[in-house]
Amino acid sequence: MSDALSDLLATRDWLLADGATGTNLFNMGLQSGDAPELWNADEPEKIRALYRGAVEAGSDLFLTNTFGGNASRLKLHAAESRVHELNRLGAELGREVADASGRRVIVAGSVGPTGEIMAPMGSLTHALAVEMFHEQAEGLKAGGADVLWVETISAPEEYKAASEAAALAEMPWCGTMSFDTAGRTMMGLTSAAMVQMVDKLKHKPLAFGANCGVGASDLLRTVLGFVEAGSTIPLIAKGNAGIPKYVDGHIHYDGTPDLMADYAVLARDAGARIIGGCCGTMPVHLRAMRVALETRAPGPRPDLETIKSRIGGFSSAVDGTEGDNADAPARRGNRRRRDG
Repeated sequence: MSDALSDLLATRDWLLADGATGTNLFNMGLQSGDAPELWNADEPEKIRALYRGAVEAGSDLFLTNTFGGNASRLKLHAAESRVHELNRLGAELGREVADASGRRVIVAGSVGPTGEIMAPMGSLTHALAVEMFHEQAEGLKAGGADVLWVETISAPEEYKAASEAAALAEMPWCGTMSFDTAGRTMMGLTSAAMVQMVDKLKHKPLAFGANCGVGASDLLRTVLGFVEAGSTIPLIAKGNAGIPKYVDGHIHYDGTPDLMADYAVLARDAGARIIGGCCGTMPVHLRAMRVALETRAPGPRPDLETIKSRIGGFSSAVDGTEGDNADAPARRGNRRRRDG
């Protein structure tokens, strides 16, 4: 079955995704502790501005303002009964902006983690996780999202539940995890283990990869891990704009547009097909990334030293995979690029 994202990937070597949602909304007045999803109903013009910022900066794909739009997270704001409505509105606003852009732009329905701990460590059962993700997926589908975009997941069980929910909604999907603990997700998954997990899914994602985490360098090292593990599914790289620092009462990311331009080219050369930013990434970063991807010729797959010299060092000595040492990804980076 054809879908908009697959069609676009078939005609392009790379796609530029969007940047941060939270960082941009905080700049528009969102307060810490507020539910951004409520703005889909209460501040629609600000959400349109969020989406237009990415599209006008050159993004081929942007995420909806629905990251925390599941029943568990919305319950914290007494809005658990509004899951379908808020997700539908988030996607409808995105559809409106994408369709007015004059080019093919993908509306990706953002689906974040439930915020609960999966059983047996926690109380969230597989069935309940599937139910929550499915409810959100149906709202995004009703609003016109082209694809579900599961992101910032740390538990493999939750990733599998999201896959099952996408199948129930009869929606194509993409899924990224956050590798923020010495090259592993918070729940201990490595890049190699993620490739194995994705390969076994019945309803496979159109693309998968990593987002957020510690910094752009660490994320690129994770992408090299995906490639080494032999993935044939298109890869996603969506790294933060530098490292967060607390400045004058606010979180500030120190990544410059030039740094993110270098990151985007390195991500492409490392093997990523969908490249964007996460926390701290503003339209000014996206514009620089687009120009770099369009004007800089493809190069060899980068090794660790190249990544370190171009965009900074790593937060840990290893990439999380068993038996690796600090220069293991560098050895991987010198191997020939696999076809596909």
